[in-house]
Amino acid sequence: MALLTSDQPRVDRATGPVPVARSRRPRSSATPYLFLLPGVAIFVIAIIWPALQAFRMSFYHWQIMAGAISQWIGVDNYVRAFRDPAFWLSLSNSGIYMLATVIPQMAIGLFIAVLLKRRSPSQPLFRVLYYLPVITSWVVVSLLFKYLFADRGLVNFTLHDFLHLMHSDVSWLSERGTALIVICLLGIWKGVGWSMMIYLAALQGVPESLEEAALVDGAGPWQRFRAVTLPAINPATVFLSVMLVIGGLNVFASVELVTGGGPVGQTDVVLSYMYTQAFRYLDFGYGSAIAVILAVLVFVLAVLQLRITRDRGEELA
Repeated sequence: MALLTSDQPRVDRATGPVPVARSRRPRSSATPYLFLLPGVAIFVIAIIWPALQAFRMSFYHWQIMAGAISQWIGVDNYVRAFRDPAFWLSLSNSGIYMLATVIPQMAIGLFIAVLLKRRSPSQPLFRVLYYLPVITSWVVVSLLFKYLFADRGLVNFTLHDFLHLMHSDVSWLSERGTALIVICLLGIWKGVGWSMMIYLAALQGVPESLEEAALVDGAGPWQRFRAVTLPAINPATVFLSVMLVIGGLNVFASVELVTGGGPVGQTDVVLSYMYTQAFRYLDFGYGSAIAVILAVLVFVLAVLQLRITRDRGEELA
């Protein structure tokens, strides 16, 4: 009897030949790539190309005048930055802002999210009120804080003239310490609502069965929160910490609008100092070098954060 190969039809005595189903290979379609193409093109044009140009400009004494020749100076702009006391001051101010705003935003946002987790008739209203600063323009809130903390602003009036808690008005924006406090308060106030929404979404995803099991075991509210809720929302905490650190190091609008880097550059952060060098002094090569240094610093910190949080998560698991 001859053996049937896989390509030969099988014969059924009752019904006759049975067709053999041949496997079809999935055909690659260009449709998904066509949908991705506009977004990728915008990303390349608006992000990648300017970043590459800034990296290139950082090795030149860049000239913006038509017909002028930019001089290649190698890494001199980077050496200049590391020897520049004003750059280190701006970097320290960015670090202070980051450290002073990240943890309060996360802590206050988590506290508010826990309070708003339970459904109530007033819950939507409070969500809107807490999230309103997030969607308000940086220009509006920065000018508002500049007015509040002016020499004869509402804060001095309340503390000195109304509550009599101070012997004299405080010139909040004329000294580095007090000006940084104002800028940090602005950053915390504007960012708490965003942290609240992220944590609120994470809390709604915590399985109720875990909390009920902990309740049956006799765990109190704090024990349930520490042993059940916090581990369950750890991915949201990791995401928030990374994004807030990146945002803290990239602070610019509030500093530029509230203090303008003053007094005498004492409240400059990295981006405001870069802006001053590039667009006020037209030293685009040095400004580009500062931007590259900041980008590398942000990238390294983000990678370290992700690695540290991942290792801790594996240890807890």
